[in-house]
Amino acid sequence: MHTVVERELELHLVLSPEHSIPVPARLSYRADDPYAVRIVFHIGSDRPVSWAFARELLVEGVFRPCGHGDVRVWPTKVGGRGVVLMALSSPDGDALLEAPAAQLTAWLERTLRVVPPGTEAGRLGIDADLAELLAPSPMLPAPLDQGAGPSPDDLWLRDPWPSDESADGEQS
Repeated sequence: MHTVVERELELHLVLSPEHSIPVPARLSYRADDPYAVRIVFHIGSDRPVSWAFARELLVEGVFRPCGHGDVRVWPTKVGGRGVVLMALSSPDGDALLEAPAAQLTAWLERTLRVVPPGTEAGRLGIDADLAELLAPSPMLPAPLDQGAGPSPDDLWLRDPWPSDESADGEQS
């Protein structure tokens, strides 16, 4: 079982410096996908809009401007309160969203307690998958004993299809 850290949060879609509209959103983090965070926006359409990007990007964006391309994140003050701005860009359009810094930071801290920075790779199970991949297969014959015939390397390097060339390299 993997831990999921979620939080419902009201973001604001910034339409102009003077005007924004509230957008309900769900922040989600799964320990079995430790590098990513997901934000699902409920915008009143048939289907919610979902974005996934690096948790590290959001963590850094709480403290300083970061990101480039489709996702950019930076802290600022609006009306005397700390907020984190997220600029999202896609072929369908661009959006500037404002999140309350304190609530976003509290949620991020919970994700960091579940999977501390630097331990993400251990959560992916890559080592176990690699060991399984490299383990001897019961479907393959046992390795040949030394001196009992060709070595496994010789078998690997042997051409399984006979050539049209003679042994001395001349065409027959």
